[in-house]
Order: sequence, then C-alpha cells, then structure tokens
Amino acid sequence: MEPAANARILDRLDQLAEAQAVTILYACESGSRAWGFPSADSDYDVRVVYVHPRDWYLSVDLERRDDTIDRPITDAIDLHGWDLRKALHLFSSTNPTLLDWLQSPLVYREHEAVLEQWRSLIPTYYAPGAAGPAYRGMARSIAEQALTDAQVAPKAYLYVLRALLAVRWIEQERGPVPVEFDRLLHAARLPTNLRAAIEALVARKRAGLEDDAEPRLPTIHAFIADELERQAALRFPNPEPRPIEPLNALFRTALAHASSPP
Repeated sequence: MEPAANARILDRLDQLAEAQAVTILYACESGSRAWGFPSADSDYDVRVVYVHPRDWYLSVDLERRDDTIDRPITDAIDLHGWDLRKALHLFSSTNPTLLDWLQSPLVYREHEAVLEQWRSLIPTYYAPGAAGPAYRGMARSIAEQALTDAQVAPKAYLYVLRALLAVRWIEQERGPVPVEFDRLLHAARLPTNLRAAIEALVARKRAGLEDDAEPRLPTIHAFIADELERQAALRFPNPEPRPIEPLNALFRTALAHASSPP
C-alpha cells in the first residue's frame, strides 16, 4: 500500500476514535484489496471494530443505542465499523463478513491481546453449516443483480466467483474460508481453460477501473450458471449451538484493555 494512503487511513481512524469517544480494537481492509484484485481506482474499504467505555454498556437503553458507524466516502476511504458487542453476536453465528475482517491480510490497527484471544476462538465458532448457505446465498444474490446484462463488470464476475469458490472450499472441509481469492481458486481444482479465463479476468480487473464492463464471458458465465444450480442442491449440516461464555470473557477482556494502546 502507498504510504500516503496508509497515513490518511490512520489519520481517519484517529479522528473517528476521538469524535465517537471509542477505542478502536481492530481496523482492516475488506473487499477487493483484501481479496487480491483491486482496480486502479478501488476505494479503501476500511472496516473497524470498536469498543465504548464500560459505562456506555451499563445503560437501560443499551438495546436502542446505535452499534454501527458509517462515514461518507472521503479521499477514496470507505469507513464502516461495528461495536464489539454487535461483532461478537455476528461472530457467534459464523458471519462470513466478520470472518473476512478477522483474517484480512491488510491490517491497519489492532489491539494484539484482544485480537489474539478472538482469533483463537475461530475454530470453535466456525460452522460450515452456517457459512455454506451464507456464501451460496451471496453468490446467487449478486448473480441475479449483476450478471443479467449483455455487458458485465469484471468486479461482478469475481464477487460471484469468490462466493462460489468459498462454498467449494467448505465442501472440501478445509476449515474457515480464507480471504485471498488466489487460495480459493487454487483449491477449487477447476479445468485448465476455466482457470486460465478466471486468471485473465483477475488481471484485467487489476489493470482496469471499477466501472469497466465487457461482453459476457461464455466460459465463466456457463460455469457460474452450472455451479449455482449444483450448489442449490447441496445440503449443509445444521449448526450446533456454540457456548456464549468465551465471548463474554472476550468482551470483558476488551473492556479492561480499552484504555491500553493498540
């Protein structure tokens, strides 16, 4: 990452923490930059988990308080964050987006003690029976919205492909889905011609702009259609209940460390 962009992001994080009176426990890159196929003009999708001072949670109206932070895109920085309590609720149900955040290869800031404890819980709370349907639904939703026109954006193809390949990863019982697209593509063991077409698409996405579009790609389009149909018939095991106390302990640890430097 360019040092100037990194400095802008860190400055925005400092401004956010001061304006909202929160401690940022974790800030990472999400989306195409983390997945490995940013365009030349891709935004920086900065995702944050933060914690309030302890007394904020000791409130009668806690359930009605806002647990999300959204900021307008400024200087190509798209800043979005979740309160730790909300994030842990999502973590307990194997939310794919949150797992992507925790495993992002591009981390701007993290409280090491809290994140070490949190990541150690991923094997316990990762449930294939929850992640599989989530990725499958994600792929179908994006395909229905973005792949029906004669001109298709490489971004749309790759977002659908990543979700479909994530389901394949889960089918193979490989554990939590990795963030990097290249790892998913390698593990999928696709036919040579299909893999070459996808790799060429990734190269064009990296060299082009976010809004670029091109005629449909028959090889990739056919694979997506077939894979959506195949995956619709998959049956995933029902997720078993996970214990809540380790998450309570993590929440208390974060509150205790909230005033410590990251």
